[in-house]
Amino acid sequence: MNKKPAIALLAALLPTFTMAHNLTVGESLPSVSVADKGEILVQDDKIAYQEWNSSQLAGKVRIIQAIAGRSAAKAMNAELMAAITDADFAEGMYQTTTIINQDDAMWGTGGFVKSSAEDSKRDFSWSSMVLDGNGKVHEAWELAAENSAIIVLDKESNVLFVKEGKLTNSEIQEALNLVKKNL
Repeated sequence: MNKKPAIALLAALLPTFTMAHNLTVGESLPSVSVADKGEILVQDDKIAYQEWNSSQLAGKVRIIQAIAGRSAAKAMNAELMAAITDADFAEGMYQTTTIINQDDAMWGTGGFVKSSAEDSKRDFSWSSMVLDGNGKVHEAWELAAENSAIIVLDKESNVLFVKEGKLTNSEIQEALNLVKKNL
């Protein structure tokens, strides 16, 4: 078997796998709205949803965690989420926004993804949580499937850092330092 064509094909596709998103450091995020589900709110201990738009991100320094509706994607950057909690950033100046792509859940687990997102909102009420029922954010930002993307934004919603996949320890520190620098 001749392996050269297979290797050439794999090499040609590699940039697609590593650079799937269309987000650029120094630029603003592509605009997107989520009408199917949307931002999760807790009102009188009851869950409610409201339409969400990326324009709502302005005004605070943020770390966005855009994840597939899969436990593996959620776990991928759990170390960063723990480090954010430990950093105790000022709520008036910083907010974590988690966007869950329910459309990228394993078949038959959509209800579980929704329930888990609602429980997380109850546990982390100060965080912004968006349940994207149709994968609109994934589509608009061209994010890789079955993955986790971490995006750091300044107060004007300009991208300071973006990475898909698991962050290294030095990337976690870089993201936290960017938040501190821009508060």
